[in-house]
Amino acid sequence: MELNIRLEGGKKVSTTIGSHRILTDQSIKDGGEDSAPAPYDLFMASIGTCAGFYVQAYCQNKGIDPSGINITLRPKRDPETKKIVAFITTIHLPKELPEKLYPALKKVAEQCAVKKTIMSHPEFIVETIKAET
Repeated sequence: MELNIRLEGGKKVSTTIGSHRILTDQSIKDGGEDSAPAPYDLFMASIGTCAGFYVQAYCQNKGIDPSGINITLRPKRDPETKKIVAFITTIHLPKELPEKLYPALKKVAEQCAVKKTIMSHPEFIVETIKAET
């Protein structure tokens, strides 16, 4: 897989993934137009939607109606440095869902491939290549 990233002017940057195009922008306070999510917002969304995928797949496999399930994700910051030290994923479950399912839903959400990739500490390599004429 290779993503194609284009600089769109201003603070906008787009990415093409297969037949999909995702636009990002910065907030107004950061000099953008706030016309699209910021890249960091999409980073967090990838973690949350990945967990959601695993929860939904479990529900589908077990014949559980997932319609009342909601997931929130929020960063936890160090009060002194303001750096993010954790991401807190909360699975909000409807009251009619039996409590015996809670541990299984937590376990499947923890299987998120995005989270596992981040936790494996991959190396980030940036390179430059001169355009061919």
